[in-house]
Order: sequence, then C-alpha cells, then structure tokens
Amino acid sequence: MPLSNTPVSSVLIIDDHPLFRKGVSQLIAMSEHLHLVGEASGGEEGLELARTLDPDLILLDLHMKGMSGLDTLRTLRDADLNARVLILTVSDAADDLVAAIRAGADGYLLKDMEPEELLDSIEQAQRGQVMISERLNGLLARALRDEAQAEERSLAPLTDREKDILGCLAGGLSNKLIARDLDIAEGTVKVHIKNLLKKLRFRSRLEAAVWAIEQNALRRPPNGR
Repeated sequence: MPLSNTPVSSVLIIDDHPLFRKGVSQLIAMSEHLHLVGEASGGEEGLELARTLDPDLILLDLHMKGMSGLDTLRTLRDADLNARVLILTVSDAADDLVAAIRAGADGYLLKDMEPEELLDSIEQAQRGQVMISERLNGLLARALRDEAQAEERSLAPLTDREKDILGCLAGGLSNKLIARDLDIAEGTVKVHIKNLLKKLRFRSRLEAAVWAIEQNALRRPPNGR
C-alpha cells in the first residue's frame, strides 16, 4: 500500500470505452494519493487534454477507434511531456507489449485484473515503479533476452556512472529521484540515459530496466555516489 507521505498525483484517462472509464474513475476516487483531472474518449482528445492539464500519470488504452494507443503514446513522447504513461489494455499479445514498451510506455497492465490489484498497481506506477501484469513479465523478459543474445548486448560499453543510472532505472526510479539519489542534476541524468540507451541499442528506458533486472548484476548505489 502507498506510504502516507506520498504526494497526490493528477491522473488522465484516455480510453474509448465509457464504462471502463467510469470504473477506473471510481477506483481512483478511492485513493487518497490519486486525483482524476480529466477523461478522453480518444487519442486526439487525450493529447489535447494532456497538453492542457499536464497530468502526472496517464492511463492509456492500446486499441482505440481512430488514433491508436500506440500513435497516441508516440505523440505524447514526442511532445516531451513529463507524465508517466501506463497502458491499460485487454491485449496480452507479446507483440503489443513489446511495441508499447518500445514506444515509451512506463508500464503495461491488463484490464482483467481484480479492481484492488489494479488500483494498487496504478498507485505503484504513480510512485515510479515499473508495472507490468505478472503473467506478461516472462513474455517481455524472454523477448529482450533473445534479442540481447542475438545482438551480444552487454554492460561492457557503459561507464560506471551509466551503470549506476541503469541500476536506478531497474529500481523504477524517475529522473528526478535518480538525480537526488546520485546527487547530480536532472539534466545530467537525461544525458546519461540517452547515452546508455544508445550504447545498449534500446529504444526505451523500460526496455533497459527489464534487461538490467534480467542481468541480476546491478544494484542501486547509495545516496550521493
């Protein structure tokens, strides 16, 4: 359960199913750490609200009429918004999961989760944790592992600082928390993440985080490292 000092986070829902939006909004109303600021029934409307409301967390459906969830996600990332984006979908297909992660999703949850479990996962995502439905973890890890073996991906090209930051990514930390943890500027964190993604040939930080966890060789450094 969330810590008592967890700040309240603003949430935007983008989903073309009214009943699901209503159900999620009722769940969010039960949380003292989440505040619903807007709902959108499609990608274009969602993008407009995201730019206007600047939410902390966006809950995004993957398959929508009109603008798809993936296209919406890519546009959100191109807009350089600070919001974390959590995919909520019925699709448990490996291709959809990998595509969403590579497009910049911060997590991927299935709509058939129990309500209490879904709310807990949303709250953990709000706190910066990498959230993927339990039964999908193996799919993503296996896809990345197979690709890594094919490309002979390793930690060798990374500097010590990049390894520190990769360990923080594996721990689910945001750029702001990584900067605080390592006592460096947030802008410096962004540069290091861009460099390590390039060296490891990953397209998203979540891909890198899942791969790092699979390596079982990274620990977050102590504060002020």
